[in-house]
Amino acid sequence: MAFAYGSGVYQQEGHPDMSHNMLDFVIVVDDAKTWHKENLKLNRHHYSFLKYTGSHSIAYLQNNFGAGVYFNTLVPFEDRFIKYGVITTDRLITDLLDWDTLYIAGRLHKPVRLLVLPQNAELIAAMQMNLQNAVHAALLLLPETFCEESLYTTLAGLSYTGDFRMLFGEDRNKVANIVRPNVVHFRRLYEGIIASDEHVFWHRSQGRLEQHPNYFSRFHHLQLLPKTVQLILQEMRTRPGSHPDLEEVLQVYAHDSHCDDAVIKCITLIVGRSSWGQSAKTIMSAGVKKSMAYSLRKFLKMWRSRARRREDL
Repeated sequence: MAFAYGSGVYQQEGHPDMSHNMLDFVIVVDDAKTWHKENLKLNRHHYSFLKYTGSHSIAYLQNNFGAGVYFNTLVPFEDRFIKYGVITTDRLITDLLDWDTLYIAGRLHKPVRLLVLPQNAELIAAMQMNLQNAVHAALLLLPETFCEESLYTTLAGLSYTGDFRMLFGEDRNKVANIVRPNVVHFRRLYEGIIASDEHVFWHRSQGRLEQHPNYFSRFHHLQLLPKTVQLILQEMRTRPGSHPDLEEVLQVYAHDSHCDDAVIKCITLIVGRSSWGQSAKTIMSAGVKKSMAYSLRKFLKMWRSRARRREDL
């Protein structure tokens, strides 16, 4: 499978000219070592100094550090730059189902443009489950009534929660900028899931959604959260010497009207951990010079966005 994502593919508010934005891709492969071996023959100049270590070392770095993704960035292509990440099918399926890093799974919470359609039935099912997982998490975080845009903003924001890069180098309004021009694309992703969930009601004519946050609905959503989130919730309730059952722990959270605080804390831990690890790995995969150039591009993009907002005010 291969897909394109980000501001080079989908319009973002505050960035009217997409032609200068870098194009971002993710390529999903079955065997990382074989793929990098072939890519080194074809595109050796895409790689940093790690090209001298060979495909085995590159695949090892990809699979065992950070979020299981290897990025080549600032690659010249025609009249712009591209960045592409490589992840194995098995590694992606794990992230989609369990949210152990929420790195590529989080990107797939938002609209992407599929360039090579997935053929693996397990991967296709995991991609759909990832969207369902996101809805269960978002409904735990949302109030009793909310608008459609608030739903999509919460869904899109899950994978940015805890990402240290949001503190600097990224526009603070990044999530809202992604959602507002792309509501129709988000609707295509999620309307079937929302319509089939009996715990939320979509009053389309009124432009709002409604849920009844009570023990039963909270327990329903908590039971269907990904494994990594559930295990952190369990760990947070575990005292020295005790071994609470997961279902009992989830029942305790379901009785708590503020369980959303615990859920967001779990997601923050997952995203924070993977964003640090992946960023450290990217310095090696991109090289120091490209890493600095990429960071500078991010900073300038953030600065221009903030400047435009000040002008609007």
